[in-house]
Amino acid sequence: MKTRTKFLLLAVMIVTAFFSLQLLKPDNKNHEIHLTANDHQFAFVHSLEGTSTDGDIQQNKEGDLQLDAELKRLFDYYLSAIGEKSLPEIQSQIDKILDQKLQIKAAVQAKELLKRYIAFKQALVELEKNASSNMSSNADLLSAVNNKWQSMRQLRSQFFSEQEIQAMFGFDDAYDQDALSRLAISQDKTLTDAERRNKLQTLDKNMPADLKAAKDAPYQVIRLEDQAKKMRNEGASEDGIYRMRAAATSPEAANRLAQVDRDINDWNGRISQYLEQRKQLTSSPTNASDNDNDKQRALQQLRNKYFTSQEQRRLAAYE
Repeated sequence: MKTRTKFLLLAVMIVTAFFSLQLLKPDNKNHEIHLTANDHQFAFVHSLEGTSTDGDIQQNKEGDLQLDAELKRLFDYYLSAIGEKSLPEIQSQIDKILDQKLQIKAAVQAKELLKRYIAFKQALVELEKNASSNMSSNADLLSAVNNKWQSMRQLRSQFFSEQEIQAMFGFDDAYDQDALSRLAISQDKTLTDAERRNKLQTLDKNMPADLKAAKDAPYQVIRLEDQAKKMRNEGASEDGIYRMRAAATSPEAANRLAQVDRDINDWNGRISQYLEQRKQLTSSPTNASDNDNDKQRALQQLRNKYFTSQEQRRLAAYE
């Protein structure tokens, strides 16, 4: 769901909320990207196996591309595979989806927008590097965060029209503005505790419904997982946990959470097997004919047996 590069401090909150929304959002079969048999929906990217494509893309009655946040969701879904496939390969895959889903006129418009979106994301990486170093030396956290956000907005205007910005990033901006307002209230030393609570309550009261759902989503996931853990400790079956999740959200969301459970169990199982065999390999006495290079090659073969090259980046935390 997951995914977004955001400025420091708000990044975890924003990404977590977005990912949680994708977990809890019911599927709409009319909004899925339907691929032909030759498209092989991301079969070449291990990290996205078993996931559903994000983003509904459409054209209007005149055949022009419909601008909305779904476009960005579709782009981000495929671009999250960076590191497993090259950018040209991913861009080519997105182009195929656009050609399949849209008529010629709208597909051309979407491809042109995709090129600008990729260029924007690349420029954003450089902006993030510079802004993060400035934040580390800035004592005024609110000012630093706000300056970074404004810089990002200025960068966007170099790549997109105002109409495109509102359509694709309008929700993101509302989310960030709310977060900045709350940060400003928390750092305002002129306010009493009661005044601070009143201001925060006013923000809560005036929050749009879609924004409230985004902010509530992570807490709903946490509550569901706490309940699932409690049920497992009490001996509940996975079917019982699925029914609990489905009742609280939707069958689609319960399926996604069940897949997360399976992925975690699979990962833990492979880690356990790998560590056990690694221990045996590293603790075995070295023969005269052996050398360190031989042992390193054997360790790499063991890593390749259980993990993809992308997954191997995570092994340092376990070794």
